[in-house]
Amino acid sequence: MSAVPKSEEPLLLREDRDGIATLTLNRPQQMNLLTSGMLNALQLALEDIATSKDIRVVVLAATGRGFCAGHDLKEIRELREQPKIADLFARCSAMMMSIQGLPQPVIAKVQGAAAAAGCQLVAQCDLAVAAENVKFVTSGVTWGFFCSTPGVAVGRNLQRKHAMEMLLTGEPIDARRALEWGLVNRVVPAEQLDAEVLRLASTIASKPPNTISAGKRAFYLQMDMDLTRAYELAGEVISSSFAHAEGQAGMEAFIEKRPPPGKK
Repeated sequence: MSAVPKSEEPLLLREDRDGIATLTLNRPQQMNLLTSGMLNALQLALEDIATSKDIRVVVLAATGRGFCAGHDLKEIRELREQPKIADLFARCSAMMMSIQGLPQPVIAKVQGAAAAAGCQLVAQCDLAVAAENVKFVTSGVTWGFFCSTPGVAVGRNLQRKHAMEMLLTGEPIDARRALEWGLVNRVVPAEQLDAEVLRLASTIASKPPNTISAGKRAFYLQMDMDLTRAYELAGEVISSSFAHAEGQAGMEAFIEKRPPPGKK
């Protein structure tokens, strides 16, 4: 059989293994741009994973030399009218929020440059591991369109002045600076990226799933609350965790000095 033409390959690849779903952006020649098609593919995959009892962690990866170069400016140019452009960004924002709303933690595996909405995608994930040669940039301001939507996610990861420096200058930062500023969790040599992401994902996948899901949801909810309400919510969640079967089993194991449930 002849090889499938590149244009007919799926926009998004998915592999499920050992409780980890890997979603891979698969348009390397286009630097994995967030076209309407790519946004739709991501949204559908996230919605499917959200209902899965078998998936514990999601890894968001990409093919080629770039992670994601953001939106497709040619597509935006064709839309022309502000309401149509706004609809595209609304769908992008909905997909980004789906990442945060997903019960499972999402890890960005950043093998190449992440620009504009691609940088936003990294920031929106719960965790991120980057190869040490990667650069991050929100360059829209240079071209006359401020990276406002990337600024939502970037501004919730970085300290305000660091976020504003990226947004106002449009200058790239390297992986080490991204680590210092809080955009990524870990930076490793490119040849160690796969192993490091797998190590992190496997560690999380080994934890009780209901505990992880409730903890992720509560973390993001309390970040937008005042201190009193944040502690009220956190108290409700942690007490529910202790009362849940997972928490009960964990307590018994801890008290009896046994390994955590599920740990081999």
